[in-house]
Amino acid sequence: MATMTAMAERHTGPGTTAIPTQQRAESGRQRAARYVWAGVRIALGWTFLWAFLDKTFGLGHETESKSAWINGGSPTEGFLNFGAAGPFKGFYNSIAGSEWADWLFMIGLAGLAVALLLGIGLRVAAVAGGLLLVMMWTVVLPPESNVFMDDHLINAAVLAGLALTAAGDTAGLGRPWARLPIVQRLPWLR
Repeated sequence: MATMTAMAERHTGPGTTAIPTQQRAESGRQRAARYVWAGVRIALGWTFLWAFLDKTFGLGHETESKSAWINGGSPTEGFLNFGAAGPFKGFYNSIAGSEWADWLFMIGLAGLAVALLLGIGLRVAAVAGGLLLVMMWTVVLPPESNVFMDDHLINAAVLAGLALTAAGDTAGLGRPWARLPIVQRLPWLR
């Protein structure tokens, strides 16, 4: 009991009693922040879903129908062959259009879209998505519009923020997901 009191005082101040998180009233600002993070999560999920759908079906925004993955096109070939610049150009040119790179890229886009839109597995999504985004950042170094910073690095940081704030719990399935036995045993799946 003394340990619990010491812990309460450490977080609330001497002589006060900590109120369990479930019993504390949420402020309007905290509620708004939860919904902002949920909105950012859904918006970022949509960007990954759109990239997956456009590259798969050639919806005409960035990928023409004739270049769609389902029509034999490669989702990695064009950008990695013609867009790569900088110190990793040779590496990216060498994997451009390879079947394994296409599959990994498309599985990554689809997995990130599902995780973000549903609000599940955000820790895994943050790590995998961060890796994918940093790799995409290294394709064109230095970035065209800045010395080193671009949207890939910013989105990687946003993914980390989404995972750290449990953004899937608001307007998502994060809470029921966290109660699954496998997620309880393996919290990194949260």
